[in-house]
Amino acid sequence: MSSAQAVVECMKIENVRHVFCVPGESFLPVLDAISRESSMQLISARHEGGASFMAEAYGKAAPSPGVVMATRGVGAANLAIGVHTAAQDSTPLVVLLGQVHSSFKGREGFQEVDLEAFFKPIAKWVAEIREPPRTTEIIQRAFRIARTGRPGPVVVAMPEDVLKKEALMTFGPAVSIPAPAPSREEVEAVKDALLSSVRPVVIAGGGVKRAGAEQELVSLAEHYNLPVVTAFRRHDSFPNDHRLYAGHLGLGTDQNILETVRQADTILAVGTRLSEVTTQDYKLLTPDHKVIHIDIDEKTIGSVHPPFLGIVADARQVLKKLLAVDVATGWGNWAERSRRGYEKSLTSPGSRLLNGRIIDCLQNKLPENSVITNDAGNFAGWLHSYFVFRCPHTYVGPTSGAMGYGLPAALGVKLASPDKVVVSLSGDGGFMMTMQEVETAVRYNIPVISLVFNNRMYGTIRMHQEMHYPCQVAGTDLGEVRFSKMADLMGAEGFYVKTAADFERVFEQALLATGPVVIEIECDPEQISLNRTIQSIRAEQ
Repeated sequence: MSSAQAVVECMKIENVRHVFCVPGESFLPVLDAISRESSMQLISARHEGGASFMAEAYGKAAPSPGVVMATRGVGAANLAIGVHTAAQDSTPLVVLLGQVHSSFKGREGFQEVDLEAFFKPIAKWVAEIREPPRTTEIIQRAFRIARTGRPGPVVVAMPEDVLKKEALMTFGPAVSIPAPAPSREEVEAVKDALLSSVRPVVIAGGGVKRAGAEQELVSLAEHYNLPVVTAFRRHDSFPNDHRLYAGHLGLGTDQNILETVRQADTILAVGTRLSEVTTQDYKLLTPDHKVIHIDIDEKTIGSVHPPFLGIVADARQVLKKLLAVDVATGWGNWAERSRRGYEKSLTSPGSRLLNGRIIDCLQNKLPENSVITNDAGNFAGWLHSYFVFRCPHTYVGPTSGAMGYGLPAALGVKLASPDKVVVSLSGDGGFMMTMQEVETAVRYNIPVISLVFNNRMYGTIRMHQEMHYPCQVAGTDLGEVRFSKMADLMGAEGFYVKTAADFERVFEQALLATGPVVIEIECDPEQISLNRTIQSIRAEQ
């Protein structure tokens, strides 16, 4: 068969059901092969950045990795944002890029870029198919690297002439994901460390979600009365309504939650890279903290904080082993105190503002297994602070902080989980970056609900601008855009609201819609963040 047909057969072996792209002439043979494969649907987006966000979110929500395709240097450059997001979020993503004809390489051919050099700093692995018989080896290896160890993005360049050539192809089995377990000595070391602890805290990260270890974490926390906080944008790794949940470590985290971590003497960090945001600019953990760091990737352990104990293992395997260890504990009062700190954060003044009341409406109206995605921006502070995530696999957000993520991510999640209600939250700045994908949602009839918090500015940057250069506004004001009308013109349902009562009425209609819906929310530009106004920031200077 041709190399193009072999590429599609490899995807079929990995149970890929959706492939995202902006079509290009350099990989037409692959497009043709996908069109002949009944088990696969091609989703053609309006921009490669949107397509890569869709595929990245799909990789978070589906059992198979996300797959995105684009053409040569220009398409590759446009989708690079999704590759970076997948790298920082540890998401399995396979990127297939058309490349110039083999005999044109090195001559600055049309749209030529050295794709291996271009993506090497942000991808887990980059390769090029140079000989047709090696197509299956390289593509299957790409899927294996993307999914095993710490998941991440891989990029494969496909010269257009190679895709048309035929060869005898041989295929290996689908990827089997290893789940390494800790040694008996390591488990005993964790036991000894816990026995000497007075105020232990678990920080649960994306590795818990990727290993499917949410229930094991709940069981461990209950067994030992361990308070659990979640890493940045990993809210759904532990049920937020559980008596042992102690909060989320993100941007603008309430001081009551941070105090729980500061007072802890032992940190059991499970499946988290202890990122800049989670550790509050790398300042939250101190030499006084005894850190037990558990992660699937040996490079992650010790990269931020020197661990008292580092264990390279699958999160689920570690938690199962620890459940079998008998540790007599007296941490009940500490766990209750930690929980009270989180509960206090839910009643802060920001919950009574318009955005807080909208989050309250989502809490009351959404089915429990609904999925929320969000863009980057201060508006997300209300979601992160006040929404109570009760079930696993109900949140998808970019730890990379990428703008433009919310809407296309919602489309990827909805395709991966068609039985779930999917809602995206965006600011007007981020939404405008990928709003063209509303038309993609209409064309493929992907019913997602998009909320746009419109304050006519790049709000997060304006906040920092006011903090460092008060009253000197440069580049952060945006023009008037009526997103609800634009949505109508693209074939979606658009609504414009200014009050919580209006939002509740419209949101009930949106839940009954059979196609995509955009709800534009008029926001007060003065309320720049959860608990601060522009005037209050200026008054502090």
